[in-house]
Amino acid sequence: MQRGLECLYRVDTQLDVESFLITEDARRNSGVARSPREQLLVTQAHNDEVRIGLFLHDEAVSNLERHDPARGLDDTNFSDFCLAVEGVSHFIYVAVCAAGDRSVSALELELQAEVDKFACCLLVAGSDAIDDLTAGAHARDLTSRLYDDVSFAPDLDIDEHDRYRVANGEARRYAETLSRTFVARDRVSEMLPELRRFYRLGLREKLGHIARVAA
Repeated sequence: MQRGLECLYRVDTQLDVESFLITEDARRNSGVARSPREQLLVTQAHNDEVRIGLFLHDEAVSNLERHDPARGLDDTNFSDFCLAVEGVSHFIYVAVCAAGDRSVSALELELQAEVDKFACCLLVAGSDAIDDLTAGAHARDLTSRLYDDVSFAPDLDIDEHDRYRVANGEARRYAETLSRTFVARDRVSEMLPELRRFYRLGLREKLGHIARVAA
């Protein structure tokens, strides 16, 4: 998954995400306030060193090992695949920004991860789904499943809830535009440069770009 995302966006963290996975005990000892099934922990030391730890629930990882997404996405693995994509997306994006000495907000992380879920779910379906005449309908169904059939954790505070809501809504608008402009017109190969340009924008530029292309 990490190699796929880095290849998609043509970035190279030179890191192995598996070396940064942490256990439930390690996460608990870090003193986090919330304990979702996926969580990226980032701390910055006094010497500006960035320390990263990624928690993915053991059950999600085990389920993906039993139901390999490379063989297809369905109800057995869809949710856990999206969970893993989100975590790995966060990890790569923080690493890339840190290497470029660029700050990144929580909203920017969440927005990019929501877009990454759409891209990964669409592309992992393979050429059969992409080239099929129903590709546009497939993308619309995927958009609905990712961004409409969602609920937010009840223990989120107001700021967290707003952040997830905005990321979800903006990613939905962008995914709809990608579906309409590229997928439905059998131009998926042209979608990849668009995704790469979007990836390199900051939060303000990402939101402005979505506002323009989704108008």
